Amino acid sequence: MDDARSGNVFYETRKDKLFNKVNNLLLLLITACVLYPIIFIMSASVSDPIRVSLGEVWLWPKGLTFEGYQRIFEFNPLWVGYRNTIFYTVIGTVINLFITLTCAYSLSRKDLVGRNFITLLLVFTMFFHGGLIPTFLVVKKLGLVNTYWALLLPSAAFTWNIIITRTFFQTSIPIELQESAHMDGCSNTRLFLSIVLPLSKPIIAVMALFYGVSHWNSFFDALIYLSDRDLYPLQLILREILVLNQVNDMLNMTTDQMESQMKQMYMAEIMKYGLVIVSSLPLLIVYPFLQKYFMKGFLVGAIKG
Repeated sequence: MDDARSGNVFYETRKDKLFNKVNNLLLLLITACVLYPIIFIMSASVSDPIRVSLGEVWLWPKGLTFEGYQRIFEFNPLWVGYRNTIFYTVIGTVINLFITLTCAYSLSRKDLVGRNFITLLLVFTMFFHGGLIPTFLVVKKLGLVNTYWALLLPSAAFTWNIIITRTFFQTSIPIELQESAHMDGCSNTRLFLSIVLPLSKPIIAVMALFYGVSHWNSFFDALIYLSDRDLYPLQLILREILVLNQVNDMLNMTTDQMESQMKQMYMAEIMKYGLVIVSSLPLLIVYPFLQKYFMKGFLVGAIKG
């Protein structure tokens, strides 16, 4: 490549060309490995269930039908789970961000007395945990069992995320800027809200994505702490359908007449594919809006310092 303005001439050697070709080939293979399962699931969810069961669907839909989605949308517990999961994800992420950002900012300040000792206590919890039974007893003693808060308060913050966010504040927010704000009479609260947070959009987006995905995919805590089906998140409803094989109940509840057992089995297969799409779609929609902040915030927070 010849850059006439700078007068520099760049030659691509045979090894460079070979490397680029191999690199592009590997990237294409990785992309295909990532996209194929998604395309297959989407195609299978709208294909003829018999042809799916016979293995005739490889890439594109065959025997286009939306009956599987129709029956999924008619299953009322699914929408209850959706409502609960949205609540857990939104409220839980807000709580997580509040605790993570405030704690991380405090630990990033050099004038915080005992910040190294506090950091040591936080890191200690990463290696030594009370375990399931003590945690359950604590949650029970607090009266949180079978309530919304059982899924929100015990997981209010993750130590690793606090450390990453603290490192971001230390490396990306100039201490001179904070000192200048204090000289102008800015309080710590106003400094945090008006200066630090607007400059921390990348790490906020990363933490929101991490916590949001964690809440959206969580089912174990609900399995331990909840017995009221009206409080079940979406993932616990899907677990009952997929793992405990309750798809037939869905079919019986949404049809007036009993279908043959074989047709129910075929329909159950494409409904499973449809459930994967329905449960994953919100995250697939949200991620592109956070992507531009994701790598920047994660790398700065994790590598520097």
